[in-house]
Amino acid sequence: MNTEKKLLVSQQIIEDACEWAIMHGVAFRQADNTARHCPFSIAPMSIERDVYQHLLRVTPLITKLIHNVSEDHDFLQSSLSDMAKADPFFGLLMSLHQQLHGDAHNKLVAERQPLLLMRTDFMDDRQHGAKVIEFNGIAAGMGPFGQRAAELHAFMKQQWPNTYHQWIEDASAVPAENQGLEQLAYGIAAAAKSVNAHFGNESKPTFLMVVQKNEDNVYDQHLLEVELQKQGVRTVRRTFEQLRTQLSSGDNKRLLLENVGAVDVVYLRAGYQYEDYFSAELNEPICCHTLSQTRLFIEQHHVAVNATISQQLATSKSMQMLLTMMPESEYSRWGLSIDEASLVKSVLADMKPINTDTIHWFTLNANKSEWVLKNQGEGGGHCVFGDDITQKLNQLDAAEYDAWALMQRLYPHERDTPTVAVRDGEQTLVNDLVSEIGLFTAYYNGKPVTELNGYAGYLIRSKPASENEGGIHSGKGILDSLVLVD
Repeated sequence: MNTEKKLLVSQQIIEDACEWAIMHGVAFRQADNTARHCPFSIAPMSIERDVYQHLLRVTPLITKLIHNVSEDHDFLQSSLSDMAKADPFFGLLMSLHQQLHGDAHNKLVAERQPLLLMRTDFMDDRQHGAKVIEFNGIAAGMGPFGQRAAELHAFMKQQWPNTYHQWIEDASAVPAENQGLEQLAYGIAAAAKSVNAHFGNESKPTFLMVVQKNEDNVYDQHLLEVELQKQGVRTVRRTFEQLRTQLSSGDNKRLLLENVGAVDVVYLRAGYQYEDYFSAELNEPICCHTLSQTRLFIEQHHVAVNATISQQLATSKSMQMLLTMMPESEYSRWGLSIDEASLVKSVLADMKPINTDTIHWFTLNANKSEWVLKNQGEGGGHCVFGDDITQKLNQLDAAEYDAWALMQRLYPHERDTPTVAVRDGEQTLVNDLVSEIGLFTAYYNGKPVTELNGYAGYLIRSKPASENEGGIHSGKGILDSLVLVD
Protein backbone atom coordinates (compact mmCIF):
# COMPACT_ATOMS: atom_id res chain seq x y z
CA MET A 1 0.00 0.00 0.00
CA ASN A 2 1.26 3.47 -0.85
CA THR A 3 -0.07 6.36 1.18
CA GLU A 4 -0.64 9.56 -0.77
CA LYS A 5 0.50 12.71 1.02
CA LYS A 6 -2.61 14.63 0.03
CA LEU A 7 -5.95 13.40 1.29
CA LEU A 8 -7.74 11.19 -1.23
CA VAL A 9 -11.09 11.61 0.51
CA SER A 10 -12.20 14.44 2.77
CA GLN A 11 -11.37 13.63 6.39
CA GLN A 12 -14.94 14.64 7.25
CA ILE A 13 -16.26 11.84 5.02
CA ILE A 14 -13.80 9.33 6.50
CA GLU A 15 -14.89 10.26 10.03
CA ASP A 16 -18.53 10.01 8.98
CA ALA A 17 -17.99 6.49 7.62
CA CYS A 18 -15.97 5.38 10.65
CA GLU A 19 -18.63 6.64 13.03
CA TRP A 20 -21.33 4.87 10.98
CA ALA A 21 -19.31 1.65 11.29
CA ILE A 22 -18.90 1.95 15.06
CA MET A 23 -22.54 2.94 15.53
CA HIS A 24 -23.69 -0.15 13.57
CA GLY A 25 -21.42 -2.59 15.39
CA VAL A 26 -18.82 -3.05 12.64
CA ALA A 27 -16.01 -3.12 15.16
CA PHE A 28 -13.56 -5.10 17.26
CA ARG A 29 -13.39 -4.81 21.02
CA GLN A 30 -10.10 -3.51 22.39
CA ALA A 31 -8.38 -4.72 25.53
CA ASP A 32 -9.55 -1.63 27.42
CA ASN A 33 -13.18 -2.27 26.35
CA THR A 34 -13.19 0.50 23.77
CA ALA A 35 -14.16 -0.30 20.17
CA ARG A 36 -12.11 -0.01 16.98
CA HIS A 37 -13.90 0.04 13.64
CA CYS A 38 -13.20 -2.81 11.21
CA PRO A 39 -11.11 -1.78 8.21
CA PHE A 40 -13.24 -1.22 5.11
CA SER A 41 -13.16 -0.09 1.49
CA ILE A 42 -14.73 3.22 0.53
CA ALA A 43 -16.61 1.66 -2.45
CA PRO A 44 -17.58 -1.91 -3.46
CA MET A 45 -15.95 -4.40 -5.83
CA SER A 46 -17.48 -5.45 -9.15
CA ILE A 47 -18.27 -9.00 -10.21
CA GLU A 48 -19.85 -10.21 -13.42
CA ARG A 49 -23.47 -11.11 -12.86
CA ASP A 50 -23.16 -14.55 -14.48
CA VAL A 51 -20.19 -15.47 -12.23
CA TYR A 52 -22.18 -14.43 -9.17
CA GLN A 53 -25.25 -16.38 -10.33
CA HIS A 54 -23.07 -19.45 -10.90
CA LEU A 55 -21.81 -19.23 -7.30
CA LEU A 56 -25.37 -18.84 -6.00
CA ARG A 57 -26.34 -22.05 -7.84
CA VAL A 58 -23.37 -24.12 -6.78
CA THR A 59 -22.92 -23.13 -3.12
CA PRO A 60 -26.12 -24.74 -1.78
CA LEU A 61 -25.12 -27.93 -3.63
CA ILE A 62 -21.77 -27.86 -1.85
CA THR A 63 -23.65 -27.55 1.45
CA LYS A 64 -25.91 -30.47 0.53
CA LEU A 65 -22.81 -32.53 -0.31
CA ILE A 66 -20.97 -31.58 2.89
CA HIS A 67 -24.03 -32.33 5.05
CA ASN A 68 -24.40 -35.81 3.56
CA VAL A 69 -20.66 -36.49 3.83
CA SER A 70 -20.76 -35.34 7.46
CA GLU A 71 -23.49 -37.88 8.24
CA ASP A 72 -21.59 -40.68 6.45
CA HIS A 73 -19.70 -41.69 9.56
CA ASP A 74 -18.01 -44.81 8.19
CA PHE A 75 -16.63 -42.76 5.30
CA LEU A 76 -15.31 -40.05 7.64
CA GLN A 77 -13.54 -42.63 9.80
CA SER A 78 -12.01 -44.56 6.91
CA SER A 79 -11.02 -41.62 4.70
CA LEU A 80 -9.60 -39.29 7.36
CA SER A 81 -7.81 -41.79 9.61
CA ASP A 82 -4.35 -41.07 8.16
CA MET A 83 -4.84 -37.32 8.46
CA ALA A 84 -5.97 -37.73 12.07
CA LYS A 85 -2.74 -39.60 12.86
CA ALA A 86 -0.69 -36.79 11.31
CA ASP A 87 -2.53 -33.87 12.95
CA PRO A 88 -2.91 -34.12 16.75
CA PHE A 89 -5.90 -31.77 16.93
CA PHE A 90 -7.81 -33.68 14.27
CA GLY A 91 -6.75 -36.84 16.08
CA LEU A 92 -8.69 -35.48 19.06
CA LEU A 93 -11.72 -34.75 16.88
CA MET A 94 -11.59 -38.22 15.33
CA SER A 95 -11.46 -39.84 18.77
CA LEU A 96 -14.56 -37.87 19.79
CA HIS A 97 -16.25 -38.88 16.54
CA GLN A 98 -15.31 -42.51 17.18
CA GLN A 99 -16.93 -42.36 20.61
CA LEU A 100 -20.15 -41.03 19.11
CA HIS A 101 -20.36 -42.84 15.79
CA GLY A 102 -17.64 -45.46 15.48
CA ASP A 103 -18.96 -48.48 17.36
CA ALA A 104 -22.49 -49.81 17.02
CA HIS A 105 -22.23 -51.26 20.52
CA ASN A 106 -20.95 -48.18 22.29
CA LYS A 107 -22.92 -46.52 25.05
CA LEU A 108 -23.02 -43.04 23.56
CA VAL A 109 -25.86 -42.04 21.28
CA ALA A 110 -25.60 -38.96 19.07
CA GLU A 111 -28.99 -37.31 19.48
CA ARG A 112 -27.81 -33.93 18.13
CA GLN A 113 -29.64 -32.44 15.16
CA PRO A 114 -27.11 -31.14 12.58
CA LEU A 115 -27.42 -27.44 11.76
CA LEU A 116 -24.88 -26.68 9.04
CA LEU A 117 -24.06 -22.97 9.00
CA MET A 118 -21.34 -22.88 6.41
CA ARG A 119 -19.26 -20.27 4.61
CA THR A 120 -17.70 -21.37 1.34
CA ASP A 121 -14.85 -19.06 0.35
CA PHE A 122 -14.08 -18.41 -3.33
CA MET A 123 -11.65 -16.41 -5.42
CA ASP A 124 -12.43 -15.47 -9.01
CA ASP A 125 -9.20 -16.57 -10.70
CA ARG A 126 -8.14 -14.61 -13.81
CA GLN A 127 -7.53 -17.77 -15.82
CA HIS A 128 -9.62 -20.53 -14.25
CA GLY A 129 -12.68 -18.63 -13.04
CA ALA A 130 -14.21 -18.76 -9.57
CA LYS A 131 -12.74 -21.54 -7.41
CA VAL A 132 -13.18 -22.67 -3.81
CA ILE A 133 -10.45 -21.69 -1.37
CA GLU A 134 -11.89 -23.58 1.59
CA PHE A 135 -15.02 -24.77 3.34
CA ASN A 136 -15.74 -23.22 6.74
CA GLY A 137 -18.06 -25.39 8.81
CA ILE A 138 -17.12 -24.24 12.32
CA ALA A 139 -16.97 -20.66 13.60
CA ALA A 140 -17.95 -19.53 10.09
CA GLY A 141 -18.66 -16.02 11.26
CA MET A 142 -18.80 -12.46 10.01
CA GLY A 143 -22.06 -12.85 8.10
CA PRO A 144 -23.41 -9.85 10.03
CA PHE A 145 -20.33 -7.81 9.02
CA GLY A 146 -20.90 -8.85 5.40
CA GLN A 147 -24.38 -7.36 5.43
CA ARG A 148 -23.20 -4.27 7.30
CA ALA A 149 -20.46 -3.66 4.68
CA ALA A 150 -23.13 -3.60 1.96
CA GLU A 151 -25.16 -1.20 4.10
CA LEU A 152 -22.11 1.00 4.67
CA HIS A 153 -21.58 1.31 0.92
CA ALA A 154 -25.28 2.11 0.46
CA PHE A 155 -24.85 4.84 3.08
CA MET A 156 -21.82 6.19 1.19
CA LYS A 157 -23.76 6.20 -2.09
CA GLN A 158 -26.63 8.12 -0.52
CA GLN A 159 -24.69 10.55 1.68
CA TRP A 160 -21.54 11.09 -0.36
CA PRO A 161 -22.48 10.19 -3.96
CA ASN A 162 -19.59 12.06 -5.57
CA THR A 163 -17.02 10.21 -3.46
CA TYR A 164 -18.77 6.88 -3.99
CA HIS A 165 -18.84 7.29 -7.78
CA GLN A 166 -15.27 8.52 -7.86
CA TRP A 167 -14.02 5.20 -6.44
CA ILE A 168 -16.44 2.67 -7.94
CA GLU A 169 -15.26 0.77 -11.02
CA ASP A 170 -18.49 0.94 -13.02
CA ALA A 171 -21.13 3.61 -12.44
CA SER A 172 -23.84 1.36 -13.93
CA ALA A 173 -23.16 -1.51 -11.49
CA VAL A 174 -26.04 -2.69 -9.28
CA PRO A 175 -25.46 -3.65 -5.61
CA ALA A 176 -25.84 -7.36 -4.87
CA GLU A 177 -28.44 -7.78 -2.15
CA ASN A 178 -27.00 -9.09 1.11
CA GLN A 179 -29.28 -10.39 3.87
CA GLY A 180 -26.55 -12.34 5.65
CA LEU A 181 -27.52 -11.21 9.13
CA GLU A 182 -31.27 -11.77 8.76
CA GLN A 183 -30.99 -15.06 6.88
CA LEU A 184 -28.50 -16.68 9.25
CA ALA A 185 -30.73 -15.67 12.14
CA TYR A 186 -33.80 -16.95 10.26
CA GLY A 187 -32.16 -20.36 9.78
CA ILE A 188 -31.01 -20.58 13.39
CA ALA A 189 -34.44 -19.51 14.65
CA ALA A 190 -36.11 -22.15 12.48
CA ALA A 191 -33.89 -24.86 14.01
CA ALA A 192 -34.48 -23.51 17.53
CA LYS A 193 -38.24 -23.51 17.07
CA SER A 194 -38.15 -27.03 15.61
CA VAL A 195 -36.29 -28.43 18.62
CA ASN A 196 -38.49 -26.44 20.99
CA ALA A 197 -41.62 -27.83 19.34
CA HIS A 198 -40.23 -31.36 19.73
CA PHE A 199 -40.37 -30.78 23.48
CA GLY A 200 -43.85 -29.24 23.40
CA ASN A 201 -42.86 -25.56 23.36
CA GLU A 202 -42.51 -25.55 27.13
CA SER A 203 -40.19 -22.54 27.14
CA LYS A 204 -38.90 -19.76 24.93
CA PRO A 205 -36.56 -21.04 22.17
CA THR A 206 -33.00 -20.63 23.49
CA PHE A 207 -29.73 -20.21 21.58
CA LEU A 208 -26.36 -20.88 23.20
CA MET A 209 -23.24 -19.41 21.58
CA VAL A 210 -20.01 -21.09 22.67
CA VAL A 211 -17.33 -18.38 22.64
CA GLN A 212 -13.65 -17.91 23.35
CA LYS A 213 -12.63 -16.22 26.58
CA ASN A 214 -11.73 -12.53 26.22
CA GLU A 215 -12.05 -12.52 22.45
CA ASP A 216 -12.26 -9.23 20.59
CA ASN A 217 -14.51 -10.23 17.67
CA VAL A 218 -17.66 -9.91 19.78
CA TYR A 219 -19.72 -7.28 17.95
CA ASP A 220 -20.25 -9.51 14.92
CA GLN A 221 -21.54 -12.14 17.36
CA HIS A 222 -23.77 -9.67 19.21
CA LEU A 223 -25.32 -8.45 15.94
CA LEU A 224 -26.47 -12.02 15.27
CA GLU A 225 -27.80 -12.33 18.82
CA VAL A 226 -29.80 -9.10 18.53
CA GLU A 227 -31.36 -10.33 15.28
CA LEU A 228 -32.24 -13.65 16.92
CA GLN A 229 -33.85 -11.80 19.81
CA LYS A 230 -36.00 -9.92 17.27
CA GLN A 231 -37.12 -13.30 15.94
CA GLY A 232 -38.26 -14.47 19.38
CA VAL A 233 -35.17 -16.42 20.44
CA ARG A 234 -33.41 -16.00 23.78
CA THR A 235 -29.60 -15.86 23.50
CA VAL A 236 -26.84 -16.72 25.98
CA ARG A 237 -23.03 -16.93 25.70
CA ARG A 238 -20.65 -19.31 27.48
CA THR A 239 -17.10 -20.62 27.14
CA PHE A 240 -16.35 -24.36 27.16
CA GLU A 241 -14.81 -23.84 30.59
CA GLN A 242 -18.09 -22.44 31.91
CA LEU A 243 -20.14 -25.14 30.21
CA ARG A 244 -18.07 -27.88 31.86
CA THR A 245 -19.92 -27.30 35.14
CA GLN A 246 -23.15 -25.68 33.90
CA LEU A 247 -24.62 -28.27 31.51
CA SER A 248 -26.84 -31.17 32.55
CA SER A 249 -29.34 -33.63 31.07
CA GLY A 250 -33.09 -33.28 31.35
CA ASP A 251 -35.85 -35.70 30.41
CA ASN A 252 -35.78 -37.23 26.93
CA LYS A 253 -32.22 -36.05 26.21
CA ARG A 254 -33.06 -32.37 26.78
CA LEU A 255 -29.93 -30.22 27.16
CA LEU A 256 -30.14 -27.95 30.21
CA LEU A 257 -28.02 -24.93 31.13
CA GLU A 258 -27.70 -23.80 34.75
CA ASN A 259 -29.84 -20.74 35.60
CA VAL A 260 -31.18 -20.64 32.03
CA GLY A 261 -33.10 -23.86 31.40
CA ALA A 262 -33.49 -25.85 28.20
CA VAL A 263 -31.24 -25.13 25.20
CA ASP A 264 -32.46 -25.57 21.62
CA VAL A 265 -29.43 -24.53 19.52
CA VAL A 266 -25.71 -24.69 20.29
CA TYR A 267 -23.56 -22.57 17.94
CA LEU A 268 -19.79 -22.97 18.26
CA ARG A 269 -17.72 -19.86 17.68
CA ALA A 270 -14.96 -21.75 19.47
CA GLY A 271 -13.64 -25.28 19.17
CA TYR A 272 -11.55 -25.12 16.00
CA GLN A 273 -8.17 -25.14 17.79
CA TYR A 274 -6.54 -26.83 20.77
CA GLU A 275 -6.51 -23.62 22.81
CA ASP A 276 -10.30 -23.59 22.99
CA TYR A 277 -10.24 -26.81 25.02
CA PHE A 278 -7.29 -25.89 27.24
CA SER A 279 -7.74 -24.90 30.88
CA ALA A 280 -4.68 -24.26 33.03
CA GLU A 281 -6.76 -24.82 36.16
CA LEU A 282 -7.59 -28.42 35.24
CA ASN A 283 -3.89 -29.48 35.07
CA GLU A 284 -4.78 -32.50 32.94
CA PRO A 285 -2.43 -35.38 32.13
CA ILE A 286 -4.04 -35.50 28.67
CA CYS A 287 -4.34 -32.00 27.18
CA CYS A 288 -7.81 -30.70 26.49
CA HIS A 289 -9.62 -33.92 27.44
CA THR A 290 -12.16 -32.48 29.87
CA LEU A 291 -13.39 -29.56 27.78
CA SER A 292 -13.52 -31.65 24.60
CA GLN A 293 -15.70 -34.10 26.52
CA THR A 294 -18.07 -31.18 27.14
CA ARG A 295 -18.52 -30.95 23.38
CA LEU A 296 -19.17 -34.69 23.29
CA PHE A 297 -21.74 -34.30 26.07
CA ILE A 298 -23.64 -31.66 24.05
CA GLU A 299 -23.93 -33.96 21.03
CA GLN A 300 -25.56 -36.70 23.11
CA HIS A 301 -28.65 -34.49 23.49
CA HIS A 302 -31.58 -33.59 21.28
CA VAL A 303 -30.34 -30.12 20.38
CA ALA A 304 -29.49 -28.40 17.09
CA VAL A 305 -25.70 -28.10 16.82
CA ASN A 306 -23.35 -26.17 14.56
CA ALA A 307 -20.75 -27.32 14.09
CA THR A 308 -21.10 -31.00 14.91
CA ILE A 309 -17.84 -32.89 15.25
CA SER A 310 -18.62 -34.66 11.98
CA GLN A 311 -19.31 -31.34 10.20
CA GLN A 312 -15.91 -30.09 11.31
CA LEU A 313 -14.26 -33.22 9.90
CA ALA A 314 -16.25 -32.98 6.66
CA THR A 315 -15.10 -29.38 6.05
CA SER A 316 -11.41 -30.16 6.66
CA LYS A 317 -8.78 -29.44 4.01
CA SER A 318 -8.18 -33.18 3.65
CA MET A 319 -11.84 -33.82 2.85
CA GLN A 320 -11.77 -30.93 0.39
CA MET A 321 -8.82 -32.65 -1.29
CA LEU A 322 -10.55 -36.03 -1.38
CA LEU A 323 -13.72 -34.55 -2.90
CA THR A 324 -11.61 -32.67 -5.45
CA MET A 325 -9.69 -35.77 -6.51
CA MET A 326 -12.58 -38.24 -6.76
CA PRO A 327 -14.61 -38.65 -9.97
CA GLU A 328 -18.03 -36.97 -10.23
CA SER A 329 -19.82 -40.32 -10.31
CA GLU A 330 -18.81 -41.01 -6.70
CA TYR A 331 -20.84 -38.01 -5.50
CA SER A 332 -23.97 -40.11 -6.07
CA ARG A 333 -23.17 -41.76 -2.73
CA TRP A 334 -24.22 -38.48 -1.13
CA GLY A 335 -27.33 -37.83 -3.23
CA LEU A 336 -25.94 -35.61 -5.99
CA SER A 337 -26.87 -36.15 -9.62
CA ILE A 338 -24.15 -36.09 -12.28
CA ASP A 339 -25.24 -32.56 -13.25
CA GLU A 340 -25.07 -31.40 -9.64
CA ALA A 341 -21.70 -33.10 -9.19
CA SER A 342 -20.39 -31.40 -12.35
CA LEU A 343 -21.45 -28.02 -10.98
CA VAL A 344 -19.62 -28.65 -7.71
CA LYS A 345 -16.52 -29.94 -9.49
CA SER A 346 -16.48 -26.82 -11.70
CA VAL A 347 -15.46 -24.70 -8.69
CA LEU A 348 -12.98 -27.05 -6.99
CA ALA A 349 -9.34 -26.11 -7.49
CA ASP A 350 -6.71 -28.82 -8.03
CA MET A 351 -5.22 -30.35 -4.88
CA LYS A 352 -2.46 -32.90 -4.32
CA PRO A 353 -1.61 -35.04 -1.28
CA ILE A 354 1.83 -34.78 0.25
CA ASN A 355 3.97 -37.90 -0.22
CA THR A 356 7.49 -38.66 -1.44
CA ASP A 357 6.38 -38.64 -5.09
CA THR A 358 4.67 -35.25 -4.76
CA ILE A 359 7.67 -33.75 -2.97
CA HIS A 360 10.01 -35.09 -5.67
CA TRP A 361 7.77 -33.67 -8.42
CA PHE A 362 7.39 -30.32 -6.68
CA THR A 363 11.13 -29.93 -6.06
CA LEU A 364 12.17 -30.74 -9.63
CA ASN A 365 9.31 -29.84 -11.95
CA ALA A 366 6.62 -27.70 -10.38
CA ASN A 367 6.09 -24.02 -11.04
CA LYS A 368 6.35 -22.87 -7.41
CA SER A 369 4.14 -19.82 -8.00
CA GLU A 370 1.20 -22.00 -9.05
CA TRP A 371 0.78 -23.76 -5.70
CA VAL A 372 0.11 -23.06 -2.04
CA LEU A 373 0.85 -25.49 0.80
CA LYS A 374 -1.88 -25.79 3.45
CA ASN A 375 -2.27 -27.59 6.73
CA GLN A 376 -5.57 -28.30 8.50
CA GLY A 377 -5.65 -25.02 10.48
CA GLU A 378 -8.57 -22.60 10.42
CA GLY A 379 -8.12 -18.86 9.90
CA GLY A 380 -4.98 -17.02 8.79
CA GLY A 381 -1.38 -18.08 9.07
CA HIS A 382 -1.70 -21.69 7.86
CA CYS A 383 -0.48 -21.32 4.26
CA VAL A 384 3.01 -21.51 2.75
CA PHE A 385 3.80 -19.86 -0.60
CA GLY A 386 6.46 -19.88 -3.34
CA ASP A 387 10.00 -21.01 -2.58
CA ASP A 388 9.10 -21.40 1.09
CA ILE A 389 7.06 -24.49 0.14
CA THR A 390 10.17 -26.51 -0.79
CA GLN A 391 11.81 -25.59 2.48
CA LYS A 392 8.70 -26.57 4.46
CA LEU A 393 8.28 -29.87 2.60
CA ASN A 394 11.87 -30.79 3.36
CA GLN A 395 11.28 -30.05 7.06
CA LEU A 396 8.26 -32.36 7.35
CA ASP A 397 8.57 -35.83 8.82
CA ALA A 398 6.84 -38.55 6.86
CA ALA A 399 4.39 -38.93 9.77
CA GLU A 400 3.23 -35.35 9.17
CA TYR A 401 2.59 -35.63 5.42
CA ASP A 402 -1.13 -36.41 5.68
CA ALA A 403 -1.79 -33.22 7.64
CA TRP A 404 -0.75 -31.13 4.61
CA ALA A 405 -1.90 -30.66 1.02
CA LEU A 406 -0.83 -28.72 -2.05
CA MET A 407 -3.52 -26.61 -3.66
CA GLN A 408 -3.61 -24.68 -6.90
CA ARG A 409 -2.83 -21.05 -6.06
CA LEU A 410 -5.53 -18.64 -7.16
CA TYR A 411 -4.78 -15.26 -8.69
CA PRO A 412 -8.00 -13.23 -8.64
CA HIS A 413 -8.74 -10.23 -10.82
CA GLU A 414 -7.26 -7.04 -9.43
CA ARG A 415 -9.70 -4.17 -9.18
CA ASP A 416 -9.53 -2.07 -12.36
CA THR A 417 -9.39 1.20 -10.46
CA PRO A 418 -7.50 2.03 -7.25
CA THR A 419 -9.55 2.23 -4.09
CA VAL A 420 -9.30 3.75 -0.65
CA ALA A 421 -8.90 1.47 2.36
CA VAL A 422 -9.82 2.90 5.77
CA ARG A 423 -8.11 1.42 8.84
CA ASP A 424 -8.03 3.00 12.31
CA GLY A 425 -9.51 6.20 10.83
CA GLU A 426 -6.65 6.54 8.33
CA GLN A 427 -7.08 6.34 4.56
CA THR A 428 -4.71 4.54 2.21
CA LEU A 429 -4.67 4.21 -1.56
CA VAL A 430 -4.57 0.59 -2.78
CA ASN A 431 -3.75 0.01 -6.44
CA ASP A 432 -3.92 -3.79 -6.56
CA LEU A 433 -6.94 -4.81 -4.50
CA VAL A 434 -8.18 -8.41 -4.86
CA SER A 435 -11.18 -9.98 -3.16
CA GLU A 436 -12.27 -13.22 -1.50
CA ILE A 437 -15.97 -14.04 -1.71
CA GLY A 438 -17.57 -16.03 1.10
CA LEU A 439 -21.11 -17.32 0.54
CA PHE A 440 -23.15 -18.41 3.57
CA THR A 441 -25.63 -21.26 3.62
CA ALA A 442 -27.85 -22.72 6.34
CA TYR A 443 -29.19 -26.30 6.31
CA TYR A 444 -30.98 -28.07 9.15
CA ASN A 445 -31.12 -31.87 9.11
CA GLY A 446 -30.10 -31.72 5.46
CA LYS A 447 -32.79 -29.25 4.36
CA PRO A 448 -32.34 -25.58 3.45
CA VAL A 449 -33.64 -23.28 6.20
CA THR A 450 -33.42 -19.77 4.80
CA GLU A 451 -35.93 -17.79 2.78
CA LEU A 452 -33.47 -17.99 -0.15
CA ASN A 453 -33.38 -21.80 -0.52
CA GLY A 454 -30.45 -22.25 1.83
CA TYR A 455 -28.42 -19.22 0.73
CA ALA A 456 -27.72 -16.75 3.53
CA GLY A 457 -25.78 -13.78 2.19
CA TYR A 458 -22.11 -13.08 1.59
CA LEU A 459 -18.90 -11.72 3.09
CA ILE A 460 -16.33 -9.90 0.94
CA ARG A 461 -12.79 -9.53 2.23
CA SER A 462 -10.37 -7.60 0.03
CA LYS A 463 -6.62 -7.15 0.33
CA PRO A 464 -3.64 -5.91 -1.68
CA ALA A 465 -2.54 -8.62 -4.13
CA SER A 466 0.98 -8.36 -2.67
CA GLU A 467 -0.26 -9.55 0.75
CA ASN A 468 -0.73 -13.26 1.48
CA GLU A 469 -2.80 -12.90 4.65
CA GLY A 470 -6.18 -11.37 3.88
CA GLY A 471 -8.07 -11.79 7.15
CA ILE A 472 -10.02 -8.80 8.46
CA HIS A 473 -9.10 -9.81 11.95
CA SER A 474 -5.54 -11.03 11.63
CA GLY A 475 -4.28 -9.98 8.19
CA LYS A 476 -4.30 -7.03 5.82
CA GLY A 477 -7.89 -7.53 4.73
CA ILE A 478 -10.69 -4.97 4.61
CA LEU A 479 -14.46 -5.40 4.58
CA ASP A 480 -16.04 -4.93 1.19
CA SER A 481 -19.26 -5.56 -0.69
CA LEU A 482 -20.40 -6.59 -4.18
CA VAL A 483 -21.89 -4.78 -7.15
CA LEU A 484 -22.96 -6.68 -10.27
CA VAL A 485 -21.98 -5.78 -13.82
CA ASP A 486 -23.37 -7.32 -17.03
